[in-house]
Amino acid sequence: MADLLELAVVIPTFNERANVPVLIARLTQALAGRRWEAIFVDDDSPDGTAEAARELGRVDARVRVIQRIGRRSLSSACIEGMCATAAPFVAVIDGDLQHDETLLPAMLDRLQRDEALDLVVGSRFVAGGGTGEWDRDRVAKSALATRLSRRVLKADLSDPMSGFFMIRSTVARAVVPELSAIGFKILLDIMTAAPRPLAFVEMPYTFRVRTEGESKLDHVVAMEYLIALYDRMFGRFVPVRFAMFSAIGVLGVGVHMATLSLVFLGAGASFLLAQILATVVAMTFNFFLNNALTYRDRRLKGVRALVDGWVSFCVVCSVGAVANVGVAAFLHDVRSSEWAASALVGVLIGAVWNYALSSRFVWGRY
Repeated sequence: MADLLELAVVIPTFNERANVPVLIARLTQALAGRRWEAIFVDDDSPDGTAEAARELGRVDARVRVIQRIGRRSLSSACIEGMCATAAPFVAVIDGDLQHDETLLPAMLDRLQRDEALDLVVGSRFVAGGGTGEWDRDRVAKSALATRLSRRVLKADLSDPMSGFFMIRSTVARAVVPELSAIGFKILLDIMTAAPRPLAFVEMPYTFRVRTEGESKLDHVVAMEYLIALYDRMFGRFVPVRFAMFSAIGVLGVGVHMATLSLVFLGAGASFLLAQILATVVAMTFNFFLNNALTYRDRRLKGVRALVDGWVSFCVVCSVGAVANVGVAAFLHDVRSSEWAASALVGVLIGAVWNYALSSRFVWGRY
């Protein structure tokens, strides 16, 4: 029994090469006497993070690597790591050394001792925990995100934004089919997707300052967090990707009208020329914003892929525009008194068409 694997530590990474050997050394010290393995799930880091982990794996069988090609998402990386181990318990810890790995033995002891417990969460906001050297702006943003997340949680969790926790593998694998895998807060995803309230305890730790690499908390990541909240609150009614696609379409209408006004009224060009130019500009705006946000997990990279994708998107949307006008005109001919409803149905048909074909032929080919 003493030789059985006890714990898998899943480490999602992107551009963390310098931190790989440091983290393994710290895990070795913290988990001395325990049977564990470390699973680096790397999103094809250009700095060679996966190769650095492989070099360690050649001399230390506890180190494993999953290198993902063509996709990036911390949540989905954690899911793949949690499903790739035979250990009965799995911990998630960042590769940036900001989580306190010395807490892992106590987390493991608590789960082994209490069979009714599903997970242990490392918390910055219970007595004894802290956010370290965060500035006031980051503290305020984290507090706002925590308040928002509590609206969709099934439990009174003080730190739902925590990326540091340990869970029973059976519980994790059971909830995986229900996870959205959106964004970077896998704990929130697990807690809200579980079919029953999960039994948990929180243990305090102090968040450390990053010493190597760059923070991943950019504006797009913050947007992904809001998307994840939307998905849990309204996703069963309107899929989050379609909602984003439609919202960007509305912004595209504004871009179209602004360009049309500038070229037609401002520059004095003919209406036909201004309309054509406004259409191209709006489609281009929609394409690149959808590529960055709506389809971030499948986003096109490289000049050739972007050009091919843009052309395909323009073709799809052009056909969608014809469908929009055709359906609206048909409905108006049938019931001319309800022109507004006819127009709205046409817009909806066009939006569904554009979304379905874009998902398949623009962002589904690569």
